[in-house]
Amino acid sequence: MELNREAKLLRIFVGDSDKIGSIPVYEKIVLEAKQRGLAGATVFKGFMGFGQSSRLHTSKILRLSEDLPIIIEIVDELEKIDKFLPVLDKIFEEANCGGLVTIEKAEVIKYTGRK
Repeated sequence: MELNREAKLLRIFVGDSDKIGSIPVYEKIVLEAKQRGLAGATVFKGFMGFGQSSRLHTSKILRLSEDLPIIIEIVDELEKIDKFLPVLDKIFEEANCGGLVTIEKAEVIKYTGRK
């Protein structure tokens, strides 16, 4: 797959306790992105954060470490990112969870696979 130099970065913030049944929301998002042919996705787990509720989530306090922040990043062409947004809406509805979704301009310098 070739990726143009001009692309978009889709960044999705969720909690690691957000689930659809027994499947974590972040896993569902990555699997849906793969199924729809997006260029790639990466999941990061945060050590500390807070969101709209201002409730602090941190790995330092055992009882609050159950819902650490998760960030999913996907880079692809704007058209593919735009087509994926309704999929995200459906996932958030299914999970009955909150989240934050941002889109930023990205410049792809190199995109290659293993040889």
